[in-house]
This record gives sequence, C-alpha cells and structure tokens, in this order.
Amino acid sequence: MSPSPEKKNRRLLMSNFKLNALLEITIAINENPSIENLMKKYEKFLSEDLEIGKHLIIKKNENWDCMLNSGFELESCNKLIGNKDLLEVKEISRIGVDTPDFMPYADYVIPVIHNEEPIAFVILGDIEEEGEGLSPIVRHLRFIQTLSNIIIVAIENVRLYNESLLQVALKREMELASRMQTMLIPDHDSLPSTENIRFYAYYNPHFDVGGDYYDVIKLSEDEVGFCMADVSGKGISAAILMSNFQANLRALFTKKIKLTKLVSILNERVLSSANGEKFITLFLAKYNYNTKELKYINAGHNPPLLYDTKKKKLSLLKSGCVGMGMLDELPFVNLETIRVDSRTKLFTYTDGLVELLEDDNVEWGTKFIEERISNSESIEKNIALIIKEQGIDNGNTAIFDDISILGVEFN
Repeated sequence: MSPSPEKKNRRLLMSNFKLNALLEITIAINENPSIENLMKKYEKFLSEDLEIGKHLIIKKNENWDCMLNSGFELESCNKLIGNKDLLEVKEISRIGVDTPDFMPYADYVIPVIHNEEPIAFVILGDIEEEGEGLSPIVRHLRFIQTLSNIIIVAIENVRLYNESLLQVALKREMELASRMQTMLIPDHDSLPSTENIRFYAYYNPHFDVGGDYYDVIKLSEDEVGFCMADVSGKGISAAILMSNFQANLRALFTKKIKLTKLVSILNERVLSSANGEKFITLFLAKYNYNTKELKYINAGHNPPLLYDTKKKKLSLLKSGCVGMGMLDELPFVNLETIRVDSRTKLFTYTDGLVELLEDDNVEWGTKFIEERISNSESIEKNIALIIKEQGIDNGNTAIFDDISILGVEFN
C-alpha cells in the first residue's frame, strides 16, 4: 500500500527542512561564527525544530566540560564527566539497552568521533511521542548524528584556531619580553675595558626569558661593582623576579654602601617580592683600581674561580651567606677582601653551565672549567673555548637551564 499524499507531503517537508538546516549550518560555519552562536543554532534545531526538549552535550577541551544542558538535572553533567561507561560508547546507542544505564531519564547517546577519538557525547532524552508511536529522537536519529558531527567538529576547529591565534600572540609577547630582558642585561661591547680591568660576558637563556642576571656597574672613577645572580626555577615568573631584583640592585649599589648592608637590604626586597616561593643566589663584588682590592660576598651562588696567572694558583670564592630570600634574616654575612697583585682571572657563572650532562649522565661540574682557565690565555679565549667545546651555541640537547658567564681579568 502506497503512502498517502499527506504522508508524502510531510516527508517531503521534513526532507526539505533537513537539507535547509544543513545548508544553514554550513553557511554559518563558513562565516567563522563564535562557538556561542554555533551552539545557539544547534540548540534551536533540537528544541524548536525537532522538538527534543532533553539534550545534553559534554565536550572534550583541555578537560571534559558541559557545553549544553536542557531538560536534565543540573548534576547530570557532573555524573557523566569521566564516566567510564560513556567513554566506551563508539556509536549511536540506546541507554540501558546497548549501554549500561548510566543516566536516568535519558534514552540515546551519540558519540562524536574526530580523528578516531571521541571529542563529544550528545545525550538525548525522550518527550511526547508522535502519532505513529515513534519519538522525535528515533525518527530523526541519523539526522541528529549528522548535525551533531558537523556542529561539534566545527566548534572544535574554532577552538583549535583560537588556540593557534593565542599561541601566536603569546609567542610574540614572549619574543618582546625576551628582547626587553636582553636590554636589561649588558652585552659584551658595553662592558668596561680599561688598562686595569676587562670584562667578558655570555648569556644563553634556555627559554625566551630566563632567571639569570649579571651586571657591571661603574661606582666611581676608581671603583667598579659587578654581580652574577640566578633565580630558583625557570620561565616567566623567574624572569619577572629577576627584573625586579635588577632594578633594586641598580638603585642601591653605590660607592658609599657597604656590601654587607646591600646584601641585607636585597634579602628583604626578595622576600617581599617572592613571598618565600623563590630565592636568588648571588655573587656580588667590587674592585678598586688604586688599592687593587677585590671585595666580595657569595650569597649561596656557585663559587666563582679565581686564577692567579703568576702564582698559578686557583681559588674558589665561597665566603658570604645564604641565598637571597631563603630566610627572613641573614644569620651571618661574611665579606672577604682579596688583594690582586698580579694578572688574575675571575670566572663566575650560573648553574646551568655545570649541569650539562655527558654521555654517561654524570654532571661534569667545575673540573672542566678549572682546566680551561688555569693558563695564561685571556679570560675571553677561555670562555670562548668552553662554549665551543660544550656546543652551547650549536643546539646542545643536554642544556636544560639558562647559562650565563661573566669573566673578569685584572691587570
């Protein structure tokens, strides 16, 4: 028996509706809409056009989240997120028949698969049955599946596109931050070079921005101050703390202030800025051209190496105190004074240099450095050789921290 003209007309109308709905969605997607607008169109098709009042969508972004809930209890999404039975659903399934009954008052679950992985689940609940005894869900199940796949994959693409834009913006911000930080750290050409003293520096942040800092400050015509510092940890937070530290050091480090007083104030400033979450190791020194005296404090930093080329004597500069920001008050601060009577080289660095690993995964420490500076060559040549032999400028994959070096040559 052939269908009545009324049924044929109704089927034709429904077919036209579905085609128009798909066309409308396709046009909307091509216009690059927001995720919110796409969801509004999707909900309209389900609620108004197909008269399905109970529908719920959970979607995987970074985590599984509820994107839409109409007609179900508020706690329904929380029950579904992370539900192992739901995550096993790979095709349209009747809840309680094809799958465990993991949600009351729900009838069907439609998984949305993208790149062979589920990215969303559409949960549908039945309402009034139509005259032929079939619910709107059953009558339009395949169409709902098609529509869901188109909409949710489009939403996923919008999300990924927005993430890519965010990554580009973040990359540009990091590049700008890197340039700004580099401006705060003096390059080799700007360092003092006189008949009394010469400086040579090297800086290689592991990320775009880093937590290392060195500086050379002219205190007077006959005195210069310099430092090497390293923030615990890496990344943006370390870079921000170090920028704050640099501003404080530059404002406070003058000819008149004693190094012991300067270190105590810096400790207070780091505590205030870092709230005890980070600390800074610091080697701080000043040198007088007339008296030939080198005064220093080592605040928990890797001991710099001092090599007297005449006496062929190598020393480690260890005297000082604990790192900045480790304790509310420094229990002791030891200042050491060294008279530099002959040509002497000083090599100070951050721990990224000595944490490079060899093939046997053993830290090579300071022995390599000691061997490379214990000679009559200039400190500049010594540093260049260390950088070359360790492949620091050539993409050494063993590097996992910032590397900074400050070499000083006293004449």
